[in-house]
Amino acid sequence: MAPTIPSDLTEFVMLQGNGVKGLSEMGLKSLPSQYIQPLEERMSMINVVPQESIPIIDMSNWDDPKVEDAICDAAEKWGFFQIINHGVPLQVLDDVKEATYRFYWLPPVEKVKYTKENSPSKHVRYGSSFSPEAEKALEWKDYLSLFYVSEDEAVTMWPPACRDEALEYMKRSEIVIKRLLNALMKRLNVRKIDETNESLFMGSNRINLNYYPVCPNHDLTVAIGRHSDVSTLTILLQDETGGLYVRAPDHRNWIHVPPISGALVINIGDALQVMSNGRYKSIEHRVTANGSKTRVSVPIFVNPRPSDVIGPLPQVLVNGEKTMYKHVLYSDYVKHFFKKPHDGKMTIEYAKIF
Repeated sequence: MAPTIPSDLTEFVMLQGNGVKGLSEMGLKSLPSQYIQPLEERMSMINVVPQESIPIIDMSNWDDPKVEDAICDAAEKWGFFQIINHGVPLQVLDDVKEATYRFYWLPPVEKVKYTKENSPSKHVRYGSSFSPEAEKALEWKDYLSLFYVSEDEAVTMWPPACRDEALEYMKRSEIVIKRLLNALMKRLNVRKIDETNESLFMGSNRINLNYYPVCPNHDLTVAIGRHSDVSTLTILLQDETGGLYVRAPDHRNWIHVPPISGALVINIGDALQVMSNGRYKSIEHRVTANGSKTRVSVPIFVNPRPSDVIGPLPQVLVNGEKTMYKHVLYSDYVKHFFKKPHDGKMTIEYAKIF
């Protein structure tokens, strides 16, 4: 007898802690209607350019001016690039991917302790989809979101199944993040990141452990819908499954980001697009659901502090360049992003001067 879809999907997926992982493991032959996306959002309806690829930058010689130029050029044209030989040990990357599986393999009764209703901290959140209250169609993804406040809070509040590995990955990535931001800032006439401006560029960090289980009728839904990140930078570790697509420079087509063993995917977020007055591009991206393989990914979102005000940097406007964006409180910008479904590049309109 074919398995039946739970009558109360919200109860099963979220309130009981099963997530879409639980739906996937039921062996459903058809996708629940709540996950069926409008035609225009399905991958079958979009045009992928197979011969195009985002830049791959070898970071083994950090001090080479050509490396800095490649980073800035990629940020201006593509908004996305991959880095290899970046200095984060491959074992650290493997460990955090393994820890992601370990968390999701916990019984639902353990995972449900970290939902919005039950979590011991507002900085630790296990959930499914993106913004279920606002979405017309749900996304086929479970996530654990960990906002870093302090080592003590992380040790006390983060799930033990993945805490140590997530912390180690964040710590080991910090030098890469600083080097990338220093390179990007030089082209914006900011001499270096120091105690006077560090909080604006990288004052808060969030790490997500994302889980995308095998999906029936995967072509009818999405794992993550079209959006751009609200961060300064995002550092993404993806596994070997694939499924990440970014908007091509022509703003019409899409490009697949192929997994490269040991590489990290870097993308510019809205906060840096605003601070660079549009010079660096925060690009729309999306993730497809998969009908045969489970995928995991681990992004680190490097952000301003919630209390910071973001706007075009004075150094960018020094030559009289027209101001494209107004100054906004970063926490307001983030709230605007999370109160609506994924909707492409619409969030940036909140800060735009018309």
